Formats: sequence, structure tokens, C-alpha cells
Amino acid sequence: MKPFDHYTPQNLPEALELLAQMNGRAYVNAGGTDLILKMKAGFLQPEAIINIKRLPELQGITYDETGLTLGALTTLWDLTRAAVIHEHYPVLAHAAGLMASEQIRSFATVGGNLCNASPSADLAPPLMVLEGTAVITHQNGVRELPLADFFHGPGQSALEPGELLQAIHLPPPAGQTVYLKHSPRAYMDIAVVGAAVRLLLDDGVCREARIVLGAVAPVPLRVRAAEGVLEGYGVDDGRIAQAAQIAADACSPIDDVRGSAWYRQRMVEVLTRRGLESLVSSKKSDTIV
Repeated sequence: MKPFDHYTPQNLPEALELLAQMNGRAYVNAGGTDLILKMKAGFLQPEAIINIKRLPELQGITYDETGLTLGALTTLWDLTRAAVIHEHYPVLAHAAGLMASEQIRSFATVGGNLCNASPSADLAPPLMVLEGTAVITHQNGVRELPLADFFHGPGQSALEPGELLQAIHLPPPAGQTVYLKHSPRAYMDIAVVGAAVRLLLDDGVCREARIVLGAVAPVPLRVRAAEGVLEGYGVDDGRIAQAAQIAADACSPIDDVRGSAWYRQRMVEVLTRRGLESLVSSKKSDTIV
């Protein structure tokens, strides 16, 4: 690695001042599980690193009548262990538990997983189907952005120079949610395809549907057309099959060493169908399959 300057701010204003001074020439380090590997491989050669691990304003998990707030420095390990997550948003604990190893989960953060803006980020689809909002801070204040608008492309997010992702906010849970991931290994592997599905059913009629796909488009992909097939109707086998096919048709996967575009598209149909079927048949308030 080439030499670089290293800063460790002790509070959020100090960190934002450093970011403003560097004006896009510095990289932020939270858990470092992705950044350090890219630096060692020579993919990144930052002029400076700003270590935000000690910022108290980016830490903590809170839940109240307005919903859940996850500090950007919340680790994957925290998600798998926090009682409030298991009680109200168990799909997040499930998704985090599929990622990396126990050691890496103790360092890797929610904010890092999202800001890396990988199309295959495991937390993005479930957070998006749960209507997550990114809380972004800068020297002049705070702005909020739906996670659906946070991702601009592979490695590209909505963050401007001088900004930090401070937290993710989720409204109170509504309906049932599932995240299905297909990868060569059940654990510790990057998703070949990911599918998060949420249904709010009332007397057998779907009042709200959300379907978000991972690893099959330049950004995590919400499939509104597939949702529209379900909302306002009873969810039977025919509508499930139709929604799953629309989801498969909507994605634009690539060929790479982990899977062909054709295979990924086929797996989108399979995972979306399985997710919908599991939610329709489930009696639980929030489901993980």
C-alpha cells in the first residue's frame, strides 16, 4: 500500500470538518472489512483515511413507536444478537447471519455494507422492503433519503463529498418479511441472487407488497410491477407465478465466475416464488425461511 494520512476524530463535528477539508480525497473507515482489502490489492490508493469507529453519534440500536433506528456503526454481530431485532425485525438478524464469518461480523458494519454500494449487498434488499430511510449528515445539517434512492450504481451511492451516513431508520414492522439468498455456500459467500419479499395480508387480500432483488442489476432492484400484481388481490398460485416471472423479467444480471446471467434470472423467479409462497402459508408475524 502507498503511504496515506490517518485521522481518528473523536466526535461527529470533528469528522465532518475533516471530510469537508479533504473534499472527496479521503476514504472513511468503519469496520474496514472491505476497504483494507481493496487497499492491499491496489484497487484503492487513498490520500487519507478517516477512522470513524469511535464516533458515538453513529452507534446504537433504538426502537420506539416511530420504529427502529440503526446507527451506521451497528455491526452485523449486533444485528444477529440484539433482542429488539429478533423480536420486531428478525429478517435482519437472518440476513446478517448469512454474511461472512463470526469474526468478520464483529467488525463489519451496516453503514459499510450499504455505502460500499455493492449490487450483492445482503442488507440492502431486506432494509429496502422494510421501507428503510438513510439519515445522512453533513456540516450544514441532516437530510433523509429512501434507501431505494441511495444506490446509484456499483460502488456509487448518493453520498456527496463531506457527507456521512449516520443511521438507517425503519418504520414499525408491517406484515411478514423474508430474505432468501442463493450462493455456492450457505454461509460466508457473496450472493449470486438475493430476494427480499414483504407481504401485508388482510383476510387473504394483499394490502401491501414489496419485492427487492440483489445481485441481478447495477443496484438493489425494487420490482414495482410485480408488487402491483399482488396488491389488492388474493394471493393465489397464479398471482405468485405471475409476480415471480415479472421479477425475473425485470432484472438485468451479468455473467461472471459465480453464475451466468441466464442462471441468475432463473433463480430470481425461483426465489421470488418461494418467498411469496412461504409468506402466504406462514402464521407468524414476521417470517424467516
